[in-house]
Amino acid sequence: MAERQRVSLACTECDTRNYQTTRKPDHKGQIVLKKFCPTCKRHTVHKETK
Repeated sequence: MAERQRVSLACTECDTRNYQTTRKPDHKGQIVLKKFCPTCKRHTVHKETK
């Protein structure tokens, strides 16, 4: 069984990396979540970055 990979989530509006999470290595595509961005001071879409 493969270990989970650590990834960072970056805000799509201001490009700051606010969150870290894990994912399965066999997952296809990027993780996209709506999270609170402290820089923008509102909920925005965050995408996975390496």
